[in-house]
Amino acid sequence: MSDFSPIAGRAPRLAVLIDADNVTARNASAILDEIASFGEPSVRRVYGDWSSQALTQWKEQARDLGLVMHQQSANTKGKNASDIGLVIDAMDILHAGKVDGFVLVSSDSDFTRLASRIREDGLQVIGIGEAKTPESLRKVCNRFVLIENIVSGAEVPAEPKPGRAGPAVEPAPAKEPPVKAIPFIRDAMKKIDPDQDDYSLGQLGQVITQLHPDFDPRTYGSAKLSDLLRKSGRFEVFSIGSVLKVRDKA
Repeated sequence: MSDFSPIAGRAPRLAVLIDADNVTARNASAILDEIASFGEPSVRRVYGDWSSQALTQWKEQARDLGLVMHQQSANTKGKNASDIGLVIDAMDILHAGKVDGFVLVSSDSDFTRLASRIREDGLQVIGIGEAKTPESLRKVCNRFVLIENIVSGAEVPAEPKPGRAGPAVEPAPAKEPPVKAIPFIRDAMKKIDPDQDDYSLGQLGQVITQLHPDFDPRTYGSAKLSDLLRKSGRFEVFSIGSVLKVRDKA
């Protein structure tokens, strides 16, 4: 799943910056598992006003997951100090030059300019947020992952025993039908070469993500792109040697 090229035989080092005011604590573990598929989260920070009762669950998650809690107290009512603190730290980390990319965990469009600035320095930016995240933030990232897709694939908690309350379990979000992914796949094929008969699955996946950073087979009920292509009914997936190829049957 990684969008990073191998770097001198090691995993890419990532700065993970989490906006606790904007992301639910119960999804923290699943989000970090997702991040591990992209690289090594060498910087792991979560920002919020830790004197607030609203962040009690985040305090527990931060301790359990080894996240560094950064205190951001709002001096003016209604102003989000966490956003400012996160941006300042991100720029310090960027100029230190010790990471290969950033993961911004927030659904807040205020981080759009930050993501753009990081990319200007040639670093990759992965965004992670909810489906409500504005297009402006989704599109400026190299890759944007929906939290709904992450948690829908996570392990579902066991049913509580009778008479004993269990953790609240949110219903899995409805998935889009596979046919709705066809335009995105066709866009990538046209970008590569509209006259080709077949396409490398790996290259096709890379170009889809370049054109549509928030594209994810899980949105359409498939764990992998190859599964989605088959389910759509429009594409044929076949092997030539060890290489998977894709052909448009239309």
